[in-house]
Amino acid sequence: MEAVVSTQSTWKQWYQRRVHGSSGINAEYMGRFAKLDIRIRVSGGGYTSQIYAVRQAIAKAVVAYNQKFVDEVSKREIKETLIAYDRSLLVADPRRCEPKKFGGRSARARFQKSYR
Repeated sequence: MEAVVSTQSTWKQWYQRRVHGSSGINAEYMGRFAKLDIRIRVSGGGYTSQIYAVRQAIAKAVVAYNQKFVDEVSKREIKETLIAYDRSLLVADPRRCEPKKFGGRSARARFQKSYR
């Protein structure tokens, strides 16, 4: 699999550079889809959120590829394998930053009340 990420050399080198050699996607997962050519552009967020976004994009692309060009059985098998490995590969994290409101310094914190 030769995937270009944000004008970096390859997906594997970029990923290893970001997390200092720790592996998030095992070799079997990378080797199974060696014939695919994936191009991903990442912007915004920090290193960790970019890594999770790239992992999720690759996993979703592989599932969609198998659904469209292979067959439904292999798609279901790959999807179950990925969910068993790490559910965040296919399911996005819905948490977002809560907006600041008036009367305090953040979304939930309030200014201290004083009677004098």
